[in-house]
Amino acid sequence: MSDYSPEVNEKKVMANGSGKFLGGLLIGGAIGTVIGILFAPRSGRETRQMLKESVANIPELSELAENVQQQTQRTIEEAVQRLQEAIAVGQEASRKLRQELTLTPSDKPVTKIERD
Repeated sequence: MSDYSPEVNEKKVMANGSGKFLGGLLIGGAIGTVIGILFAPRSGRETRQMLKESVANIPELSELAENVQQQTQRTIEEAVQRLQEAIAVGQEASRKLRQELTLTPSDKPVTKIERD
């Protein structure tokens, strides 16, 4: 038997997509920073110092990216949960309405005295 579940598969795809995005964002930001520093009008000593500081900040950026990814995942999971609950409520309301509409006049409960 397969453990395939549309909800689980959807969450994996979303998590993978957000992880790729954040990874690309971090790599792009790092490359942009390095290029900006290299082309900045500073002395070699100042540039090397800035590069050292930038490298020292990588763990902090990695932690920040992980936090953002976790928060994004929680937000997605909460949105999916709310959507599933809303769908269930809508389906129940639809079922009740369909049931009411399919009752014949003799099946309907009498709520008031009917006079001829």
